[in-house]
Formats: sequence, structure tokens, C-alpha cells
Amino acid sequence: MKKDRSITTTTQLCAVIGNPVAHSLSPAIHNAAFNELGLDFVYVAFRVEALGKALDGMRSLQNFRGMSVTIPHKIEAMKFVDEIAEVDRAIGSINTIINENGKLVGLGTDGPGALKSLVDAGVKLAGKNILMLGAGGAARAIAFTLAQKAHPGKIVLLDVNETLLNGLVSDLKTGTETMIASGALNATVLQQAMPEADVIINCTPIGMHPHEGVSLVPVELYRAGQVVFDVVYTPLETKLLADARSRGLVTVSGVEMFINQAVMQFERFTGAEAPVEVMRRVVMEKLNS
Repeated sequence: MKKDRSITTTTQLCAVIGNPVAHSLSPAIHNAAFNELGLDFVYVAFRVEALGKALDGMRSLQNFRGMSVTIPHKIEAMKFVDEIAEVDRAIGSINTIINENGKLVGLGTDGPGALKSLVDAGVKLAGKNILMLGAGGAARAIAFTLAQKAHPGKIVLLDVNETLLNGLVSDLKTGTETMIASGALNATVLQQAMPEADVIINCTPIGMHPHEGVSLVPVELYRAGQVVFDVVYTPLETKLLADARSRGLVTVSGVEMFINQAVMQFERFTGAEAPVEVMRRVVMEKLNS
């Protein structure tokens, strides 16, 4: 670890914006990485309500290089940036903004971060049936990324919110060539969907602190050979993952997606290769403390 850096007139500013942001791990992760590489960057957290004004400020501040965008601003932020990649426009949300000399470029790293987590775990996705629980923001990012880049056989989406579910299904059918199916997220439909699922991805907050000990999937529904991925990372091993592991299944924790998306943001902010193990260590220390 390098010595602490000095803040100067050339220091580049990065920040996470959201409401709330008090418990964000992002400042600790990014500052540790800046420090490790000796980069003239600093990362802070801002609670933001007036999003448009915040992004006007970013545009006008020459040293304001990058921004991580979290709840509740991921969708609205799209209205205030100058350029968005087509895949992120289809997803309908962004979590990263880069200030390129006053031009704000928006993009998403959640979907690519999730895909990398699965690939790194040795999960084969081509031609596989993917069952996704939830159709909110995380599900949109992951579903579009998998549909466009992983070539699955089919994606099945389940959610209790019919409007949200139908919107995502429609967008996926319009924006991708992957076979898409959907249904209500209830015990009956889940029991019907589980036998043919090769990969199960929980994109709901079920199982997240402070509601540990809850899983959407009864343990008896698992079958040999399935992979279970939970985007929740507090706790590090949710009941969903613990149950799947007890059945000998491959499991992927949401902390992998969180680290991957932060690494991708860091590299867009700085143009440098991220010190991944430093970032991972900081995340684990914070989550285990």
C-alpha cells in the first residue's frame, strides 16, 4: 500500500451519488485502489436529491471526472447525460457517468459485472435456460447483458409486479433475439419453472440484511447440475446460496458482481488497470467487520 496522497489543484474527483449513500462501500474501495496505484484521484459520497443540478455541476467542474450512480437515480440520470451506449439505453438505466471535457457519457457496469462473475465461476451460459427472480433494475441490466452477449437458450423471468415484468419482457423481445418467457413469482409457477432451469439468478432483495434467513426457492426444488447466483451480498452467503451449496450446487455470491462493477468503473474513471485484489480485500474487510 502506498503512502496517502496529497490533494492538489490537479486532483481528479470521483463520487457516488444517491439517496441514501451513508453506507456505501464505494469510497473505501476506490480510494484504496487510487492509493495503491499512486493516482491523483479522490472519491467521495454525495447524498443527492436534485439530480439535474448535480449533473450540471459535474459538467461545469473540470476536475470532476467520474460518478457512480445508485438508488434512486439510475433511471433519471439518463435524461441528463449527453451520450449513452445502445445496450444501456435498452436496459433503461445507468450506474456510471464519465465527464469527457464537459460531455457526460453514461453507461452501466452492473450487467457486465454479473456476466463476468458467472464466467469467472466457470459457468457455461450458451444454450442454457436461465431463470431470473425479479424484474427490477438489476434484473434488467443482467437480462439484457446475458441475452446480448451470453447466447442463452431461454430466459424465464418471474416477478410479483405484473407491469414491471411485462415491460421488461416486451423490451427484451424487442431488443434481443433470445427466447423470453415469464410468469408470476409464486410457489406454483416457481415449482413448474425450476426443473428446466440451468442457472437461477435472484435479482430481488429477498435474503438481504436485515432480513436474512429467507429464500424464495425451497431447497427441495434444486436438482443436480444447477448454478445459483444471488445479487444480494449482505450477508455474503444468503440462505438461497447456503441451501444451494448444501445440495452440492455451484453458487456465485453477489459480492463478485459488486467487485466487478466497481473494477469496471475504476478503469473507466482512470484508464488504468484496477488493483482487483486490493479492492476485493477492502470489500471483504468492510463486509466482515
